[in-house]
Amino acid sequence: MADDERLREWAEQVAMYLARDGVPPIAGRILGRLMVCDPPEQSAAQLSAAIGASRASLTMNLRLLTGMGFLTWRTRPGDRTMYYRMADDAWQAVVRKQIAGIAAFLDVTRQGLDLLGPESDRAARVRQAHDTYAWMAKVFDDAPPIGQEER
Repeated sequence: MADDERLREWAEQVAMYLARDGVPPIAGRILGRLMVCDPPEQSAAQLSAAIGASRASLTMNLRLLTGMGFLTWRTRPGDRTMYYRMADDAWQAVVRKQIAGIAAFLDVTRQGLDLLGPESDRAARVRQAHDTYAWMAKVFDDAPPIGQEER
């Protein structure tokens, strides 16, 4: 099997993994492709040809990934084409946003427990969400910085 085909299959695995969390498959294919392509910057036309997506769908998903913090883009002098690449520390930035979301949802669950009374039967589902998110927040708070994890 040619390297291009294996890379395309790998990008598809990335897409299917991310689809479990609601990321559209085309966005996942773009991300997978940009993780392994050479050169690391690709135009929309190059990406469209590589993953077999329409330009309209590609444009929408490039905007989505840029807004999520995964991608950056630039132009080159004398060229109006936009070139996309993985943002520096994209994965860390996206995960940090998710961790911040955990803290924000903890605030929401605290408000729900205050509203219902923390020990009331009605608060059981809110308490379950709160306890789960509090556990996740602690795991992240206690985790070593990236690159310093125990081996």
